[in-house]
Amino acid sequence: MFGDLFEEECSRVSYNQHGKGKTRLKTKALEPPAPREFTKLSGIGNQGGTCYLNSLLQTLHFTPEFREALFSLGPEELGSLEDKDKPDAKVRIIPLQLQRLFAQLLLLDQEAASTADLTDSFGWSSDEEMRQHDVQELNRILFSALETSLVGTSGHDLINRLYHGTIVNQIVCKECKNVSEKQEDFLDLTVAVKNVSGLEEALWNTYVEEEVFDCDNLYHCGTCDRLVKAAKSAKLRNLPPFLTVSLLRFNFDFVKCERYKETSCYTFPLRINLKPFCEQSELDDLEYMYDLFSVIIHKGGCYGGHYHVYIKDVDHLGNWQFQEEKSKPDLNLKDLESEGEIDDPLMILKAILLQEESNLIPVDQLGQKLLKKIGISWNKKYRKQHGPLRKFLQLHSQLFLLSSDGSTVSLLKNCVLQAEFSFQRNDPQVFKTLTSESPGLNDRTSCPHWFDINDSKVQPIKEKDIEQQFQGRESAYMLFYRKSQLQRPPEARANPRYRVPCHLLNEMDAANIELQRKRAEYDSTNNEFELRLHVGPHYHFLNGALHPVSQTESVWDLSFDKRKTLGDLRQSVFQLLDFWEGDMVLSTAKCLPAGLHVYQTLDGDDLTLCEIEIADEEDIFVWNGVEVGGIQIPTGSDCEPLLLNVLHLATSSEGEKCQQLTESPQVFPSNAEVGSVFTALAIPVGAIFLSSTECTNEGWTAIPQEDWRKTFREQGLTNGSFVLIQDSSNSNNSLLTKQGEWITTVNETNWIQVKNLCQSESEEELVKIPATANTVVFDIRIKAIKELKLMKELAENSCLRPIDRDGKLLCPVPDHCTLKETELRIESSLGLCPGKAPTSSQLFLFFAVGSHIQPGTEMEIIVEETITVRDCLKIMLEKLGLPGDSWHLRKTDWCYEAGEPLHEEDATLKELMIYSGDTLLLIEGKLPPPLSEMLRFQGFLKVPIWWYQPHGCAGPWRSHQDQTNGPPPQGGVWGASATQGAPGDTYAEASLSYLGDIEISDDATLAELKSQAMTLPSVSEFFIPSPAFLRAWTVESKRPSRLLRINQQQLREYKLGRRTEICLEPLQKEENLGPQDVLLRIQRRLPGERAYGPPVDLVWDTALGWTASTLQRRVADCCSLPVEKIEIAKYFPEKFEWLPVSSWSQQTTKRKKKKKQENLQGAPYYLKDGDTIGIKNLLVEDDGDFSTDRDDAGKEKQKQLALGGRKSQEVLRGQSSSVVSGAELPGRPQRPEASLSIHVGSFR
Repeated sequence: MFGDLFEEECSRVSYNQHGKGKTRLKTKALEPPAPREFTKLSGIGNQGGTCYLNSLLQTLHFTPEFREALFSLGPEELGSLEDKDKPDAKVRIIPLQLQRLFAQLLLLDQEAASTADLTDSFGWSSDEEMRQHDVQELNRILFSALETSLVGTSGHDLINRLYHGTIVNQIVCKECKNVSEKQEDFLDLTVAVKNVSGLEEALWNTYVEEEVFDCDNLYHCGTCDRLVKAAKSAKLRNLPPFLTVSLLRFNFDFVKCERYKETSCYTFPLRINLKPFCEQSELDDLEYMYDLFSVIIHKGGCYGGHYHVYIKDVDHLGNWQFQEEKSKPDLNLKDLESEGEIDDPLMILKAILLQEESNLIPVDQLGQKLLKKIGISWNKKYRKQHGPLRKFLQLHSQLFLLSSDGSTVSLLKNCVLQAEFSFQRNDPQVFKTLTSESPGLNDRTSCPHWFDINDSKVQPIKEKDIEQQFQGRESAYMLFYRKSQLQRPPEARANPRYRVPCHLLNEMDAANIELQRKRAEYDSTNNEFELRLHVGPHYHFLNGALHPVSQTESVWDLSFDKRKTLGDLRQSVFQLLDFWEGDMVLSTAKCLPAGLHVYQTLDGDDLTLCEIEIADEEDIFVWNGVEVGGIQIPTGSDCEPLLLNVLHLATSSEGEKCQQLTESPQVFPSNAEVGSVFTALAIPVGAIFLSSTECTNEGWTAIPQEDWRKTFREQGLTNGSFVLIQDSSNSNNSLLTKQGEWITTVNETNWIQVKNLCQSESEEELVKIPATANTVVFDIRIKAIKELKLMKELAENSCLRPIDRDGKLLCPVPDHCTLKETELRIESSLGLCPGKAPTSSQLFLFFAVGSHIQPGTEMEIIVEETITVRDCLKIMLEKLGLPGDSWHLRKTDWCYEAGEPLHEEDATLKELMIYSGDTLLLIEGKLPPPLSEMLRFQGFLKVPIWWYQPHGCAGPWRSHQDQTNGPPPQGGVWGASATQGAPGDTYAEASLSYLGDIEISDDATLAELKSQAMTLPSVSEFFIPSPAFLRAWTVESKRPSRLLRINQQQLREYKLGRRTEICLEPLQKEENLGPQDVLLRIQRRLPGERAYGPPVDLVWDTALGWTASTLQRRVADCCSLPVEKIEIAKYFPEKFEWLPVSSWSQQTTKRKKKKKQENLQGAPYYLKDGDTIGIKNLLVEDDGDFSTDRDDAGKEKQKQLALGGRKSQEVLRGQSSSVVSGAELPGRPQRPEASLSIHVGSFR
């Protein structure tokens, strides 16, 4: 009855016109919680640091008497969670949330339960949930909170009744035999670990051994009224049903003044007899016998670590089986094969189904398990004789029951016993092995069922595994014993619903139904493919590819379940295309630039779409498998059509080659010979040149004639490649220069314009000289002199100078350079001027008088680069005819105004990095003192300026005088392992290069600071269009620290301070960050490598909140990935650690705390501008490791440094032990420990 509904759910059809396909966004449902694993037990999720809480809660949950006593308290006593927000309602939230958590652990089918609601009832903030505490402390505080919460209810004595015991301390006078005693209550016994071999010895030392008062340590007896000899002892007076033992593994070293963990061997028995330690010993031994049922284990040191718990499943609620048992059938199926029974598929399929709980399994998984068991697939072993697997199951309906949609199969109940008998008769050992996985067929009631519960993970263990926790950094920390006489009722065995209140049963049943619905919805969404069907009759074959005949009914979008078979897909297409007649062939296709191309025909109707490797959004071509429109079409990747751009000389109307080079797209099969291009263009013979990039002046490769028989693919051509064809009959119009570079001399496309600026008269004032990027400047100059018909003498005394847009003559270009080396573009304008060009050791400089000059009014001079500033100034003054010594030189800044003076008059121009083309200004007046020597005025800042390259590369602003690997311009380079850089890769190393100091008023804006910094001499090697192309950071600890974001804000508002240093980072485009924008560096992890790609700036608008979810969405949008398929983490470079960023606080229920708890500005992320965010694509790799090899090396180095420091302290203590006591030496500083508390309302 559900068949049609299922078909509607798994396949949907929509019409889509070819070329105008509607892109439908696939709405992916959020993945529901995972179901329980094979143990059938639920773990508890860790909220960040709550492993200690999880371990204690699991212990209480697996204490059935405690759990059922709590369940016995109904809403009439505890209230209801729905009324907790009502002002007058007294709702005991903590026991209610504990009830709900225990019900979830028992009944809710999810891998891990959440404690968010419980910790919320404790009054804990997100900081508490992220901070780890001591589980022994929690045990006492939680019991105290429960006692307070249950005041006035029938469960007021719950803790006292189950866990409360008494100890009596006695002192006996040796003279009068008077006994003085004091009784103490306990919830747990605290026993020593140091210098003790085990629990029994510790109890003996405490409760059997007597302390004697004699000699100098006498006891004052009240009866004797004098000091007498006495004996002191302690005994257990009353024992609780459940005994909790806390091991004192953490001690304090008074010599080293630090805490340490005692990791020596400490044994404890699985069953203990407490009779020797009790005051009354006349009862039967069974009254004093206790069985171990829980061991809370601590892994780590005294300042941090991790908790998990070993628990005995008293009620056998879980499925206690081991992985090695699962592998036994694989070994013993060889016995079947040796007996020839593996040839019987009925025997094998029955054996597999018997191993499944409820004997139910999806048909796809049945085939996979068959392959795993016998090492060969159904199709290879049985298909030829027995047909497809589903068909075989249908034919044997007396044994197998297929679901209505054919997706699942089970073994009929009346056949289970027959199969068991058959197996036992043929091979009892094999049957025993095959059924070892089934709890119902192999009941191990005699063995205690122990599990290791580690937060959300639950694994079965054996009793002998407990011995591994006797010693070491991972060792037992708390022990829980229960009286051996406590027996569980038979109806509680393997019954998780036992004694659970009805309202919680209903709630869990409804939650399970909802979980199943969500999982089915997610499964359907996750297993749904979008296919594009191209209907063959609506296509025709043209120019080597398929094209639609019309724009209607050419492409259909089909949503289909990938778990269904190819036969199901074919049937759906038949129903869709009701006009189809004859055979139908489905083939994979792909839309290429040339058109649609068909690749592989799909075979195997009983195979699923996954098995035949059909991908999502696959193109499927529907045809008869032979021809389209009467034409046989080529298929396969070998003949894939290539769309090439062919360049050749055009033909005029008279049939002659004209002077125009034309480009035309041509389609060729990739397996066609390169020489076939002549046939396509009707050119008899010629030359072929190839280029994989766009049509440029360079990069053309001539193809020898012997290689014309090679295919286009062998020549490495792809879609969009360029092919240049030259007809051999037009040898006069060569398209190649002698250097092998392509130019179009026939129509003079590439040229350099030369203007006559010499005093000699000429018939021509302007000529165009053909040139390429590799043409030498000298050749252009000589050819221009010839074409301008100037005197030959100018060949020895002339130069070429670029002319800018304003008509200004720039610095002459050297004769020996090519146009590419001079960075001149084709079609540039040059002026032929009198005078020689400067040599490689000379500088061509502009100079003028005054601080403000007009472009074009400067004078020119050629000087040696080794000349000093003082001598250069004299030459300029002589050329200007100016007398006197009261002049100094200044460089011009980016806005053509007077910049910093050249203070070092005895330094050479080369040392001061003066380059050809620079403009120097002669300013009247004495040379002012340097800024460092000037008197500082109040309200002014002297700010050191640094240059910051975050990505480890020069970026777009480096000049040809690149100093990346050289020394800094003025004083040094800091190599910073930048917090903003990429960890562990070549992009990680950033550098801070010192540029100089600027003196600026604190009333100035940030934009003015950037402008003034651009006038520093060291910035001259960079080209910065405007201050908006600079990003400013403060510098702390040799790293960029705080981002200065608002250009128009005054410096005093930033509160920079007198010692603040600023670094400037170049940008490729203007930036205007808002007050709520956060700048982050994101890096994508390289698949299969422990490394990251280059960092990319990401601007995150935090107007919607500093939450993990908004950040994940922003990062996902930037990377074009689904938000559920990425994982992000923040990098802490000082620790070489990554902290995954997740929605760790979104489970909280109190809206008042939600904003505070989700703020990534706070602990533990402390997110700020410049932080590095690593991105992992879960579609490629899903492990939780973000670290790199560099992180491992950094941590190891820190470890070695710490070890060296510790050894140095030990040596220092040894040397100073004779002078001062060890207690006076300072211990290792640790962060202050926060107290643990649970907030409980008043119910008295």
